[in-house]
Amino acid sequence: MTGVPRRVGRSLDRRARLVGRDLRAFRPDVRWIVGVLRSFVVSFIALAVSLWLLPGQQVTQGTESIATLAIVLLAVGALLRPLLTRLTVLTGTVGLLIAGLLTQALLLGVALALVPTVETFGVGEIVIASWAAAVVSAAVNWLFDASSDEAFFGQVMGQSIRITQRHGASTRGLLVVQLDGVSAPLMRQAITGGAMPTVSRWLRSGSHRMQSWHTGLPATTPAGQAVLLHGNTTAVPSFRWYDKSQERLVVASQPPDVAAVESSFSTGDGLLAHGGVSVSNLFSGDAPTRILTISDARIPAKENATASFAVGRAGFVRSLVLFVGQVMTELHQGRRQRRRQVEPRVKRTGAFVLLRGLTTVVLRDLNVSIVSEHMARSAPVIFVDFVDYDEVAHHAGPSRPESMRTLENLDRVLQFFEEVANEVRGTYEIVVVSDHGQTQGTTFRQLTGSTLSQVVHELASHPSRSDDDDRPAEPWGPANVLLAGAVPGQRVLGAATRLAAQRTERAVTDLADQLVVAASGNLAHLYVTDEPGRLSGEDVAIRFPGLVEGLAAHPEIGLVMMRLASGTIRVLGSRGWRDLHAGVAADGDGEDPLVPFGPHAASDLGQLSDRDHVGDLVVVGRFDPDLQEVVAFEELVGSHGGLGGWQTEALLIEPASWVASTDPLDGTAVHQRLVRRLEELGLRGLP
Repeated sequence: MTGVPRRVGRSLDRRARLVGRDLRAFRPDVRWIVGVLRSFVVSFIALAVSLWLLPGQQVTQGTESIATLAIVLLAVGALLRPLLTRLTVLTGTVGLLIAGLLTQALLLGVALALVPTVETFGVGEIVIASWAAAVVSAAVNWLFDASSDEAFFGQVMGQSIRITQRHGASTRGLLVVQLDGVSAPLMRQAITGGAMPTVSRWLRSGSHRMQSWHTGLPATTPAGQAVLLHGNTTAVPSFRWYDKSQERLVVASQPPDVAAVESSFSTGDGLLAHGGVSVSNLFSGDAPTRILTISDARIPAKENATASFAVGRAGFVRSLVLFVGQVMTELHQGRRQRRRQVEPRVKRTGAFVLLRGLTTVVLRDLNVSIVSEHMARSAPVIFVDFVDYDEVAHHAGPSRPESMRTLENLDRVLQFFEEVANEVRGTYEIVVVSDHGQTQGTTFRQLTGSTLSQVVHELASHPSRSDDDDRPAEPWGPANVLLAGAVPGQRVLGAATRLAAQRTERAVTDLADQLVVAASGNLAHLYVTDEPGRLSGEDVAIRFPGLVEGLAAHPEIGLVMMRLASGTIRVLGSRGWRDLHAGVAADGDGEDPLVPFGPHAASDLGQLSDRDHVGDLVVVGRFDPDLQEVVAFEELVGSHGGLGGWQTEALLIEPASWVASTDPLDGTAVHQRLVRRLEELGLRGLP
């Protein structure tokens, strides 16, 4: 029996040490000032209501007396609030409510005795007034404080420490954090701009090093995670594509589609196969524990992190408050872009307003809570995807202020994971990786007044059945995950967002036509659906005269790729053409269409051509090397999927203790480095 009190004592000592460390690190900032002003307003209202309810006239100078009382409360309360929010590590959010109630009542009793403009009345009335004001102000402050990052991280840390005490901790582990859509050049920009202090500290201290890895084509999350988690480089040709064998469009934000794709290439020995945990990914990496993973969108019954987050720890209150805050922020920032006439830009209304709150609040908090719990449970390897930056950058722009702001929040998450690793398992190694980058640009519809599908059907003299096929499909993944796999409280937000997506879903899937265009960023696959297999360029030209030449000559299209009957892969531009395997331009005095896209363009297109389900024609939007902007076929100001700019330059931040790579990295090399490290740590082969 002595073991239990001893473990409890160690747990309390550890939490007390965390509180002391946080208090020593506390510095007044803008957020603290806002909290002080909020406290004054809340106290003023609470005092006015409570004194008004008492019989008789208790105040001689009206609002001046109430303001004086509020200032007295403000002076001491402002000093105590940082302590109270940090005490959630020890007491949880319920303790925060009780502590706030008692403290506010005590301070109000002293203030009533000190302020001369308040009439003296009996002890009972003082107690009533004190507690009435305390209830109002403590409840309101608790609502805000329980929704703050400090309180949230405090409660998750406390939960992790309690789990560690119950389960103990093994010696080694690997946490892989994917920052969706963050390119290596953008990360360097964020570090030098001060937006990523934790990552900056890692790199400057020498504990980690940063490299870029080249994604090739397509530069999308499904292709990136297929290679990172499973080592597969052939199954995914885009974010959405047409499967001729099944006569349907496959969309990588739909759980049934993603599950079918994973089953086609999974070997059972993916990165996470040996005791690993997959959190908020498209593919599972063959992990035995899969949470909020689209290919298996459910939460196992034994997982209680999400339930405790949503119900027992006021997680839903936090999600709702911050969700509304993000919606209001997005409306304001979108209006500011329109007022300042920022170019390029896209509409930031409709369902995206809800999606931003869903990804940057609800999913982020769920991910943090779930990952921390499994770190405390000593999972050997965890892979988690945070989509915050990618979601905002799609609509705001890759390097716009609101996009960079999401990186600051993600840096705080990385810092928290480091703190959890130090408290529950000091040898947890943290790796940061991305699946692709993003490139900015004006959209095809904005430049031409038409979608790519409309242009294709016009050139082919074939009526188009859809006029909004350029609506993005990728953002609906988070809503689908919550709708399929989250607990009821969070599912409400996912369902509300998903409802707004139904029109988009119809636009994406209602393409039962002889010509189907599947676009992802500035990459598009064109399929002749009533012909089996991959048609040659000659066959497409015979079937639809003028289509290939018309696309190649279009001013907003950079290139068209097709396979000739001889097997040669030919790339056409408006002023010349090139055969990939020949390695040179082959049109006399014509221009090589690959030159604007950089030195990797030929190999990237060649590798894409070898993937499954490649279109009969592949179209890439124009790239401006001076502005570093692409023309996207979806209505996204920040896009990825094709060629041009930073979208193919992904990120890898690994511990400096790993053996350094002397060769340029691609997705296969990154996958192999992660697998090799798990083997070195003795974590492969676990049940």
